[in-house]
Order: sequence, then structure tokens, then C-alpha cells
Amino acid sequence: MGQAPLRSQAPREAAAQPPAMATRHGPHPDAAPFLSQADETEEEAVEGGSRAGGGQPEVGVQTVTGISYPRSVMIVAVLCYINLLNYMDRFTVAGILPDIESFFRIGDSSSGLLQTVFISSYMVLAPIFGYLGDRYHRKRLLCLGIAFWSAVTLGSSFIPQEQFWLLLVTRGLVGVGEASYSTIAPTIIADLFVSDQRSRMLAFFYFAIPVGSGLGYIVGSKVKDLAEDWHWALRVTPALGVVAVVLLVTVLQEPPRGAVERHSDSPLRYTSWAADIRALSRNRSFVLSSLGFTAVAFVTGSLALWAPAFLYRSCLATGQCRPCPDGDTCSSQQSLIFGLITCVTGFLGVGAGVEISKRLRRTNPRADPLVCAAGLLGSAPFLFLALVCAQGSSAATYVFIFIGETLLSLNWAIVADILLYVVVPTRRSTAESFQIVMSHLLGDAGSPYLIGVISDRIQRGRPASYLLEFHSLQYALMLSAFAGVLGGGFFLATALFIQGDRKRAELSTQGLLPEEAEPEDRIVVPKRGRSTKVPVSSVLI
Repeated sequence: MGQAPLRSQAPREAAAQPPAMATRHGPHPDAAPFLSQADETEEEAVEGGSRAGGGQPEVGVQTVTGISYPRSVMIVAVLCYINLLNYMDRFTVAGILPDIESFFRIGDSSSGLLQTVFISSYMVLAPIFGYLGDRYHRKRLLCLGIAFWSAVTLGSSFIPQEQFWLLLVTRGLVGVGEASYSTIAPTIIADLFVSDQRSRMLAFFYFAIPVGSGLGYIVGSKVKDLAEDWHWALRVTPALGVVAVVLLVTVLQEPPRGAVERHSDSPLRYTSWAADIRALSRNRSFVLSSLGFTAVAFVTGSLALWAPAFLYRSCLATGQCRPCPDGDTCSSQQSLIFGLITCVTGFLGVGAGVEISKRLRRTNPRADPLVCAAGLLGSAPFLFLALVCAQGSSAATYVFIFIGETLLSLNWAIVADILLYVVVPTRRSTAESFQIVMSHLLGDAGSPYLIGVISDRIQRGRPASYLLEFHSLQYALMLSAFAGVLGGGFFLATALFIQGDRKRAELSTQGLLPEEAEPEDRIVVPKRGRSTKVPVSSVLI
């Protein structure tokens, strides 16, 4: 009975400690007041800001982060530019794949390894940068990662014909830069904006994925044509990467972690990496949405690498174009058209997904996963029809690809938003890395290689012909349409748990829902009355 008042002193004593205690794992004191709930609408946030002091919600965010609204927008623009470069570099290889196959004299299986090796490296390194991104200076990690990525990409353009294995090694090392960026950049945006503004900024950021992918095809194919040498296509993004590092150094100002979402002045509580993983594995919305995104990665990974080659083989099979002679450049028309389609559909799909979800959220709190499910389930039949119609009508094929990719792009920004509002700020980089590992391990790390293996297996033992090469790749790519249906099912399951998991994350961020203590923080009663040392935080005075 006498201990009850004493228990209530512990939180006050913890809150009274200097803010520097919060920086044990990071550079910033994370002890700022909470501004607005993550599920508030913009109108509610404005009203709350007016009641508090008559200012706009952006002014409140500026007070907490110390970063002006125009500077925050500039930071997002720089991050978007770098995201664009990342995906340009990733799909430049796909845009010049026939030239690479001709130069190194490799088959479909080896071609598929180019993407698989990169994704595998990216996947393995993501948890490392996720751990570092939750605890250390994010700006420095970004600068080092992008500088390394640019140097390795430039080096890959000088590999001689006899050393294809070295090209595989360099594509694997490129994953270092991309892992550092993809796990950290979304968490910076989350610490700069709240509510609907965050959703819009994430949409702007994720425009870069399909648009950058399309530009990779376009820039790669056009630079190759102008230089009459595919090696120059790999030298564009490293030059732009130098500009990215300069912009990061001069523009990026790192915000304190989670400051705009906390309800109390108490510092954020960091837990061990193992505890973070256990908590994430129990977060059903996070796990199920990550599985749904894995299906997206499987589909986009296989299409990104093989769609231009498939369209080129369709052109050869129908006699609409001629094969590329040995030592000469191949036709880049298909890569150019597919790149343009990817740019336009990405712009339309990402923007439409965010706006549709925002409007539906007013009446349905499960709108986010439902829109993702609708996009995946709707894209599957159109992608299937694009494969079936390729030999009969090129125009119909491009129309079906356009519709299918638009629907597929609905989920890019929404999935990122789901992760940020169902996971507490101190685990977001780790959650990003966990999602990257899952989506790539079961998605696009294996799908390009798997498609290539199936295509080679179908051709084995049969007389070589352009028609056989077309049909083998056509049948292999049909696997992607079925993966989209499976992913839609995972997003439907996410809708069952999204409300509860979001509310738990909000309460935990505000300090209103204490988490289970770590084993090292529990009091252990010694046997036989022996004395022992226990953590001060475990003792009730």
C-alpha cells in the first residue's frame, strides 16, 4: 500500500533527467512535445494549431524541429532527386540488357543474375543500415553510401568482355549505397511532416520509383544510341550522384527523431535490436503489408528486367524488326516505349493512390490497405492480357501494360505511409530494412533469375528460333500475374488489423502505452538471500 505513491515518482524522475540521455544512440535530443495525432485530418490539425496559439500547423512543426517549412520541402526535393537516381541506375541495365547479353555472350539465366545479385546485396545490407539509421547520424550515412554507390557504378562501366563475373560483383556492391538510402530517407520525411502533409510528401518521394525506373530505360537507351556504346549508359548516374552528395551536404538538416509525434516531454526510449525485431514481428499490420509489398516487388522486379526484352522478342517473332548483329548495338525502341509508359503510369498511379486513399479515409479507416489490394488485384488480369496479346497486337499490349502498371503503382506511397504510422519512431529505419529484406528475399531478388531459368528450361532441347525465345519468356512471365493476386490477399488481411495497430503505435509514441520491459530491466530475486546488483530503473524506492 505504501509503495503506490512511490511508483508514480519513477516516470517523473526519468523525465527530469537531462535530454542528453536520449542521445546515447543518436545525435539529437528527442524530447519535444507532441503536435498532432497521426490520424488527424489536416482540418483538425489546423484547428488544434489555432487553439494552441493561432498559428498554422507548419509553424508548430518548425518550433519542434527547428527547420523551416520551405527548408523541409527542399530536403524532400533533394531526397526525391536521389531516389530518382537510385532507380535510374537500377533499371539502366534493363534498358541495355540485349547489348549486355551480346557483349558478354550470356544467356537468360546469367542476365537474370545481374538484378538478383544487386537485390541480394541490397537485401543483406539493409538491416545493417536500418540499425545504424535508428541510432546514429543519418545525414553522414546517406553521404557515405551515395558516394560509394556512385564510384562503384562508374567502375562497372570499364569491365572487359572476358570478366562478366566482375560485373556481377560491382552490381552487388551498388547495393551498399541503395541500402543506406532506402532505409533512412523515408524516416527523415516522417520526422519533418505529420498527417496528410506527410502522405503528400511521401507521394512526392515515391513518384521517383516508377519515374526513375522509366528514366533508366530512356536515358540508358538514348545515351547508348548517341555514344554508339552501351558502356556510356552506366556513366550517367555516377556524375549525377556527385551532385546528390553536394546537395545533401548543403541542404539536408536532420530533424530530431519522432519529435513531431510525441505527447510528453519524456525522451524516446531506445531498445535493443533484438527487441525491435520481436516487436515488429508481432505487429500484424506491418508483417501482412510487407508480405503484400513482397508481391509488388516480385511483379515489378520481373517486369522491370524482362519487359523490354520480351517486347523486343515479340518484335523479332512477328518480323517487325531485325536482330542486332554481333558487336553492334541492338534496337532500343522497346526500352524507350516501356520507359515512357513506366514514367507516365508511375506519375498517375502514385498520385491517384494517395488521393483516393485520402478521400476514402474520411469514411473508412481501413482505406489504405484496401486501395493497395484493389491495385494489385486489378493489375493482374491486365498484365496477363498484355502477355497473351503481345504476338497479335503490339498496340493492345502497350495499352494493357499501361493500365496494369498504373494500378500496380497505386500502392507505392501508401505502403510507406502504413509502415510509418503503425511503427514507433525509434524502430522505423529497422522496420524499413525488415520490409526490404522480406520483399526482396521473396520478391525481386529471385524473380528476375527465376523467370530467366524458366525461360531457358522451356527452350532446352528444342530447335532455336525467335518464336521459341518469345514463347518461353511469355510463359515464364505469366507467373507475375498470379503473384499479384496473392499480394492482394495479404493487403485484404492487413485491413483487418490496421486500426488497432495504428492506435497502439500512437499511444506508445506518446508514452501512454508502456512496452514490455526488457529481460535486463527486470528484477531478479537471488536465491538463499544473497545480495545482487540490479538496474536502478528496476528498483522502487
